[in-house]
Amino acid sequence: MTKKYQVVGIGNALVDVLCHTDDAFLTENGIGKGTMQLIDRNRAVDLYGRMGPSVEVSGGSAANTIAGIAALGGRTAYVGKVKDDQLGAIFAHDLRAQGADYAVPPAPQDAGAETGRCMVLVTPDGERSMSTYLGVSEHLGPEDIDATMMAEAEWLYLEGYRFDGPESHAAFERAIASCRSAGGKVALTLSDPFCIQRHRDAFRRMIVDDLDLLFCNRAEMLEIYGTPDLDAALGQAAREVETVVCTDSENGAHVLAGGERWLAPAVPTQIVDATGAGDLFAAGFLWGVTHGHGPMTAAEMGNVAASEVIGHIGARPEADLMQLYRTHGLV
Repeated sequence: MTKKYQVVGIGNALVDVLCHTDDAFLTENGIGKGTMQLIDRNRAVDLYGRMGPSVEVSGGSAANTIAGIAALGGRTAYVGKVKDDQLGAIFAHDLRAQGADYAVPPAPQDAGAETGRCMVLVTPDGERSMSTYLGVSEHLGPEDIDATMMAEAEWLYLEGYRFDGPESHAAFERAIASCRSAGGKVALTLSDPFCIQRHRDAFRRMIVDDLDLLFCNRAEMLEIYGTPDLDAALGQAAREVETVVCTDSENGAHVLAGGERWLAPAVPTQIVDATGAGDLFAAGFLWGVTHGHGPMTAAEMGNVAASEVIGHIGARPEADLMQLYRTHGLV
């Protein structure tokens, strides 16, 4: 029986505030280059005041992935928490306009926290350094998980960043149980090395017990297995998860599945803003596997989608991804 959704995502619901800057600004403001650090509301207000001209676009890692799949015509839904405020309305509108279902009730206007936002500082080399105020997104709990929706998903896609919250682990457990009991599969993106350091034990348990597909990049793969040897880390991951996909910047993407290993070559691109590269890679890969393509072709689709999004500001696709797939001979 065909399920209502090909992919349901769970993660942060954020609006990205993107600004071009230089390395000196990062140093002056204590921002680690190329990483994501969590900040409180006061720090968010202060940092926003120091930033130059910026652009506001809906973001959130898994939300970007879901938007990418929806842009390709995939049947998707998203679970992430916003407040009944201006940024919350922007987030909900943008995701629905892309074609995804989004029905999570917003937190009321008198809620203490606001809709989350991520200050994305883009340096001339295209690297992005993120300071994230999670806001009400942090308070996603099991009561926000619609078990029926989870059961109607072919794939459940979980965002590692969303592990930062008092009830997030319980929310993930409810979603995983509901999805798997109905025959669905579960994918996780590790999100960030610092995120792994905060939740290593929980991630390791999930990898071993619950996953069918693991997404990560080189730094995250080395961090989760505590080794500087990429081949050793990939080998261990492949023994624990059915399919492992590890992006490796200009080197492409390592794919391990069914006892085989491939390297999907990167698509040469002039980097304007690296925000969303991993998110759109996951979108392309998940669209591929839910439309009958093998893991190598799915990884090539991921690389094409990632190359599109790093060629412009913002973490959501602007070009017609399906046309790009035709150009590259993938469909």
